[in-house]
Amino acid sequence: MSAVVELTRQLVAIESINPELGLGGSGEAELARFVAEWCERAGLETTLSEAAPGRPNVIAIARGSGGGSSLMLNAHMDTVGVVGVTNPFTARLEGNRLYGRGAHDMKGSLAACMLAAADANGRDLRGDVIVTAVSDEEFASVGTEAVAASLHADAAIVTEPTDLKVAVAHRGFVHLEVETIGRAAHGSRPQLGIDAIAKMGRVLTGIGELDRRLRASPSHARLGSGSAHASVIEGGQEYSSYPAHCVVQAERRTIPGETVELAVGEIQAILDEAASADPEFEGVVRSLASREPFAIDEDAEVVRTVRRCAAPILGSEPEVVGVSFWADSALLGAAGIPTVLFGPCGDGLHTEVEWIDVPSLEQCVAIYGAVASEICR
Repeated sequence: MSAVVELTRQLVAIESINPELGLGGSGEAELARFVAEWCERAGLETTLSEAAPGRPNVIAIARGSGGGSSLMLNAHMDTVGVVGVTNPFTARLEGNRLYGRGAHDMKGSLAACMLAAADANGRDLRGDVIVTAVSDEEFASVGTEAVAASLHADAAIVTEPTDLKVAVAHRGFVHLEVETIGRAAHGSRPQLGIDAIAKMGRVLTGIGELDRRLRASPSHARLGSGSAHASVIEGGQEYSSYPAHCVVQAERRTIPGETVELAVGEIQAILDEAASADPEFEGVVRSLASREPFAIDEDAEVVRTVRRCAAPILGSEPEVVGVSFWADSALLGAAGIPTVLFGPCGDGLHTEVEWIDVPSLEQCVAIYGAVASEICR
């Protein structure tokens, strides 16, 4: 069994479900202690610090001799829940696949970062190799927010799984709340009531039409278009009452150049159109949370370096792509750190059967080490 497989098995064995997801998880504290102790034994300069109460980050540095550029290797420690997962914390190896909660998202990548930094520690590099094992990526990313506010590097790799492709862009998102307002009344008195749920029908139709328009006009070379969908709907209290309120939570996925203001304005336009067609219509839209999309120039030095260093290990330069999911790369990029995403192959993100491809994981250890030697030499 290779070192990265054994270390990944040990990481998977430690439950680190994000407690903010409401799934009874205990968070990253125990895993962070393990990672910190391992890194200390490997001779890395290691700090355990809280990004928020009870939500620790581990910063482990293979300190260079001075005068060289620095590389950050970023991976998150938290996972989603385990409902429906058989033996989620017992990593099992079947052929080239290692199964277990977090194996692919993203404890395998974390193990690869740790091993690459430990190897760099003995290479007499001039620049620092910095592992940031962060908390809370699956909810609010307080871990990488803290890293971006306190650390700088000359380049970074967010080691999310990308199927051994160099990802240079990903979408952002805006979480929206739309409320329609009716008038409560007994169900037998329709002349007094206004049905807020029925009024929401125009909004739902409008969101569906917005999504079709967006996806019919892709404008980003790597990401295509943004999208919109309704996520959760609530309203009413009993059969014999007209509902006074209906609330829909919706998500707008954004591409570079699309803003929170744009997303709110699109929904407001739907509400305005509904009001013009129905004098009794009343609705409001609120922005609850958002994350910016991410993009880096495909000719940026960190992109070219990762592709160049990966080529002899993979047999050819990896493909340049965009990915659909949001990642902490947006926070590092916004902090002025040239960043790409590059990670192993696998499947089952956030599902009941999650696995990571072992050969690709072993290749990532070698590629991260090669990139570190190139950037930090």
